[in-house]
Amino acid sequence: MQRRILTSEAIDCFKKNLREEEKSENTIEKYLRDVRAFAAYLGGAAVTKETVIAYKGRLLAENYAVRSINSMLASLNSLFSFLGWTDCRVKFIKLQRQIYCPEEKELTKAEYMRLVNTAKQKGNERLNLILQTICGTGIRVSELQFITVEAVQCGKAVVALKGKTRPVFIVKELQKKLLRYAAEQNIQSGFIFITRTGKPMSRTNIWREMKGLCEQAGVNPQKVFPHNLRHLFARVFYGIEKDIAKLADSVTAVSTPQEFISFPPAMNTAGVWNICG
Repeated sequence: MQRRILTSEAIDCFKKNLREEEKSENTIEKYLRDVRAFAAYLGGAAVTKETVIAYKGRLLAENYAVRSINSMLASLNSLFSFLGWTDCRVKFIKLQRQIYCPEEKELTKAEYMRLVNTAKQKGNERLNLILQTICGTGIRVSELQFITVEAVQCGKAVVALKGKTRPVFIVKELQKKLLRYAAEQNIQSGFIFITRTGKPMSRTNIWREMKGLCEQAGVNPQKVFPHNLRHLFARVFYGIEKDIAKLADSVTAVSTPQEFISFPPAMNTAGVWNICG
């Protein structure tokens, strides 16, 4: 059998294939990061099923979270399928599903408010509004690009990713704050949350800025990450609606053409805003 060497050319071809599959930039970046970490582990050695299993074992020994390891293995399995090395694919680590999120990992309303107030005190109005937008709408960090001046003016952003769409309603109080911020920053159209060069804020930048609030806000850094704001939105929303189906509609994209779906007005995000805004 020919020795399988993971070359930079192969990785570049894999990257091109991911783009052709219309993967998001965040997904492509994540896949490539995982693949390059594996290539560094190989150090020029051939790829075999045994080396992949050994790599999985090393990740476990280094105390990576099981979900993180499985995510890395998914990236590698995708690479192997693309290269035709399907015999190198490995199984994921089985993980018993947790019905409840451990309380010590949940971000509370009080902690969220301390983060918001700390962002204000530090003069970081952009981060302050990012926190309020995620927690007040349930939007993902990767979807903040759909929070544009035009969407805010309409009171609704239409998130369209991977062939799926869903509306994200923006309550009036948040509308006012976002439009005032856009006017102050002389942002007349397009993305609201941008860097100094005009590009949309990346997940990494937002994560880093959020972590920078922890000490002053007195919040455990392990609780502070963008997705936990969505968890808070979900808990508050469910506490108001007591309807898991509505909650799923409010935070999950749908592939059915939008005109055939009836969404409850504002999905009661106004109720969430009264508590989290």
